[in-house]
Amino acid sequence: MLLPALLANGGVMLWLILLISAVAIVVFVERFLHFHRAQINSTEFLNGVRTVLKRDNVVEALSICDATPGPVARLVKTAVLNRDHGRERVREALEEAGLAEVPRLEEKLNLLATIAQIAPLIGLLGTVLGFIRTFGLMQKDGLHAHVGDLTQGIWQALVCAAAGLAVAIPTHAGYNYLVSRVNSIVLDMERAATEIVNIVTEGGKL
Repeated sequence: MLLPALLANGGVMLWLILLISAVAIVVFVERFLHFHRAQINSTEFLNGVRTVLKRDNVVEALSICDATPGPVARLVKTAVLNRDHGRERVREALEEAGLAEVPRLEEKLNLLATIAQIAPLIGLLGTVLGFIRTFGLMQKDGLHAHVGDLTQGIWQALVCAAAGLAVAIPTHAGYNYLVSRVNSIVLDMERAATEIVNIVTEGGKL
């Protein structure tokens, strides 16, 4: 059956499923691009910062942090700015900065998880409404009910059920993928935080 016919037979619930699928696509693409920009080569970045700090060029180190996107660069900048306050203060500042960065990474992921959960439920609701429509016609017309009228309700039931699952499955997979990217970035942040503490405090300066 052609797509226009499926849309015509799906009823209101199908349009709702299509709407939330569009939202899921937009959220996934936005988060994917955000994580792509946020995940950097932290080892190379930290080596560059270490090199300029060894020359006591703090301004250049901050410029490197400002020019580099992502939470790792912002953590490193925090450590550099607090370098004169002692090792413990640097660690505290990094912890505070890290607590602020993680929610920014997880932003909108709950929306994606919610769509994955409610899409099949909306499809099920459409299925139930389709069968209600069919049995309503059967009760009204009895043996004289036209087959074409009955099949419309059945079509609605089947199309909505399939659409709900078709949206939920890739959305759930996309959500899990993005969560894995968040975990990878958080791991980079933890490694960078440990290393930058040693960088800004090495040489017995603090």
